[in-house]
Amino acid sequence: MRQFFRNNGGLLLVAAALLAAVLALGSQILGFNPLSTALEALATPFRAVSSTVAGWTQAQYDKTFRYEELAAENEALRQRVAELERDAIAGQDAARENQRLKDLLGLAQARPELQYRSASVVRRRSSNWSSDLTIDQGTLAGVAADDCVIDQYGHLIGVVTEAGLNSSLVTTILDPDLKLGGRIARTDEDAILEGDFTLMLDGLLRLSYLPEEARLVTGDQVTTSGLGGVYPPGLAVGSVRTLCVEADGVSRYAQVQPAADIGGVQYVYVIVDYGK
Repeated sequence: MRQFFRNNGGLLLVAAALLAAVLALGSQILGFNPLSTALEALATPFRAVSSTVAGWTQAQYDKTFRYEELAAENEALRQRVAELERDAIAGQDAARENQRLKDLLGLAQARPELQYRSASVVRRRSSNWSSDLTIDQGTLAGVAADDCVIDQYGHLIGVVTEAGLNSSLVTTILDPDLKLGGRIARTDEDAILEGDFTLMLDGLLRLSYLPEEARLVTGDQVTTSGLGGVYPPGLAVGSVRTLCVEADGVSRYAQVQPAADIGGVQYVYVIVDYGK
């Protein structure tokens, strides 16, 4: 190798000088710097790697140092959503309560002789043998046995059969043990309203002991008669659904659809005095 440079050194210097001249001339004429271009090409991969590393570092910073901030924001949003949901529920409850009071006011104006105690249903029980409710008012609120219980529209739900200090048992009109006088509003004819083991499963009750000349039709309204003086007259019970013949083939009875939503009612009113 030394011998090669010794023998050809001058030639190499001339060639190097010529190459330098060509590069200089190309840079002036064509407007590019081959050395800069080469360095740029070498630097491009490093710039890409640098950009990737910088992006990853920023992401890790955001994840590490902003995690608690984002978690706090999310928690605040969840709490706000919960507040809005509670406000919406409260607004709906208030609207329903206002409507109940309006309905009760209308009932009170129509029946000014009746006095009421509002109550909530705290338990309901329905089986093949009985149908009753427990309400959260008792003797301390003036509730007593044989008081009628209605909804806000004046529809009969049942009768108080046991009254405690702060709660009472209400036997519904579907219960087979409950019997009270009924009246067909259109014809003013009297009969007996009573629960029935078979009909109770379908949410119906019977209107029995119909007068022979009674001419009932589907949809006839049935109310309490007030006969006997135990229960107030004129309370809406329901409407005739079907007219049936007893097993003896002679007597007739009607299936009555209750006007009250006995299975779903939540708020009731106890008639503690009806001016008898």
